[in-house]
Amino acid sequence: MLPSYLTVPSYGEYELIIQKSRFIAHIARTETEEAAQAFIGEIKKKHKDATHNCSAYLIGEHDQIQKANDDGEPSGTAGVPILEVLKKKGLKDTTVVVTRYFGGIKLGAGGLIRAYGKTTSEGLTNLGIIERKLKQIISVSIEYPLLGKMENELRSSNYQIKDIHYLENVEIEVFVDSDQIETYKAWITDLTNGQGIITDKEKIYAETFI
Repeated sequence: MLPSYLTVPSYGEYELIIQKSRFIAHIARTETEEAAQAFIGEIKKKHKDATHNCSAYLIGEHDQIQKANDDGEPSGTAGVPILEVLKKKGLKDTTVVVTRYFGGIKLGAGGLIRAYGKTTSEGLTNLGIIERKLKQIISVSIEYPLLGKMENELRSSNYQIKDIHYLENVEIEVFVDSDQIETYKAWITDLTNGQGIITDKEKIYAETFI
């Protein structure tokens, strides 16, 4: 699992009019090639009357799967510019389909490259980019008299509370960066005077907009 990587939050659309042609970027997070192809198929079905539905995707921790499709535009003028924007922004597990409704004015190869690249880039900026950072979830079990102090200290710190479970004792789960685990445990031990029971739980990705 990568310590962190960039991707998109979910589905989004963005439209530009360039020389009377409509360019619509459809963007989605897709973690498998099957999901990417299914998404492309959905957009093609939705916009089956469009002149072109050009696409590109990057899948995998090391971008093992990369595909670009010009869908009838001159070779290299649509899918590749879309893919290059994804690479330039350092995105993973992302699929973009740019739908074009031809407006009657030919753009030429250079114009097409700029149009597909610009639609993709502005579409991603409009949707926003997410950093997914691998975090260790660490729980501490404490008695109820310590809850007020613990919660106040945590909420005024840089650590993010995931959940609080009110059981026989209180269990507080916190997201901790991998390079801060020992520091965090020492801090919790000091805060609780050694009375807290600290347990490592699963590792998951926490998401924040950049």
